[in-house]
Amino acid sequence: METKNVSRRGFIKSAAALGVMAPAVPLINVRAQNAAKKIKVGLVGCGGRGTGALDNLMDAAKLVGVEIELLATADVFKDKAIKVGSAHGVPEAHCFDGFSGYKKLLELPVELVLLATAPTFRPVHFEAAAAAGKHVFIEKPVAVDPPGVRRVIAAGEVAKQKGLTVVAGTQRRHKAGYLQVARAVQDGLIGNIVGGRVSWCMGALWFKPREPGEDDAHYLVRNWTSFAGMSGDHIVEQHVHQLDVANWLIGRTPKQAVGFGGRARRQTGDQFDFFSVDYDYDNELHIHSMCRQINGTYGGVWEQFIGTKGTTMGGSNMRTFDGKKLELPEIKLPSDIEIVQEHVDLLNSLLQNQGLNGAQTVAYSTLTAIMGRIAAYTGELVRWSDLMEHQDSRFYNLTLTPVADDFEKGAVIAPPDDVMPVPGTDGGNKKNKKGKHA
Repeated sequence: METKNVSRRGFIKSAAALGVMAPAVPLINVRAQNAAKKIKVGLVGCGGRGTGALDNLMDAAKLVGVEIELLATADVFKDKAIKVGSAHGVPEAHCFDGFSGYKKLLELPVELVLLATAPTFRPVHFEAAAAAGKHVFIEKPVAVDPPGVRRVIAAGEVAKQKGLTVVAGTQRRHKAGYLQVARAVQDGLIGNIVGGRVSWCMGALWFKPREPGEDDAHYLVRNWTSFAGMSGDHIVEQHVHQLDVANWLIGRTPKQAVGFGGRARRQTGDQFDFFSVDYDYDNELHIHSMCRQINGTYGGVWEQFIGTKGTTMGGSNMRTFDGKKLELPEIKLPSDIEIVQEHVDLLNSLLQNQGLNGAQTVAYSTLTAIMGRIAAYTGELVRWSDLMEHQDSRFYNLTLTPVADDFEKGAVIAPPDDVMPVPGTDGGNKKNKKGKHA
């Protein structure tokens, strides 16, 4: 599919047109009109996040006043697809497995598809869902490399042309406190944002040893959070939330990034343990980004932005420089649980044919995180234009492997554990063994 280059200026215009994405005011709850409506749903990815998204959708449906019918499931592992399907009355014939199972699901008369597989598969799955005319909930991040991001943007345009609803799992855009802050920033309560810092620091995630006789493809899927080619690394997979808030409140994407990172403790997978990135949003506005996954260390998940008149810390907390707490505009939503509210917004858009479409916004937030990762892996200054506009840049077509198509073709070769990018060596793309740490 041909991709469309979208400039940073275009992003600013589209963000303003959308009221900085997600509704700035609650969408109308049409519960009374929807009493007899049943929405047929397909779930692609039956792990923890997929089943969680389905539960969130069910809760949202009660608030909106519609019925959800799970028509089909798809997962690499057949037992997972059947387990979720059987719990919701789905016949085994509609519980698809393997790396091409999503294609069979999309052939069925489902109206809405939940995409919750490992991020490397998301561009391909979203592209197929949009082509099939399905409304979509797409988990973040939506890609692991620049070509994947551009595919998502192109598929989002297809969805827009068809009037489809696309809601992403960047849930802070559906939380009252953050919506209050976004509106207050737009209204100038803290003046112009001149800088800030964002953080997602926590302990390490799981790792599952290779099972006897297990092939590389299934080993990678079970350990998708440990390999950059599957998740994008944790700056992309998790820290995208904070970078999304930065783009949202600032109203544009960063112009360039420089950063560093490394491994201190982990010996499995090929991801970094930590990142520190300076994002330059132009006009002398810089955001410091830090994220870490190391057990026994400080944990902190937050966003702080400094304006010419005051500061904001997370959602609903804004103060002047003398410590006075600012009164924020009241925003009431049907649910105070953001991962439920995002599905309320999705359902209301679907039912009212509003065409709410967050594909480009979440794609840009994903690319912001990817830009930081590339900067840390290579040790170089990476420009937004290197990833979106300049096709002669070596970063423009930088692709992490194995790619999604490799899984469908059975041509997957897993990268070795404990081998990582080394900044300053062949653009960081050359990988060297590091010494073991206890």
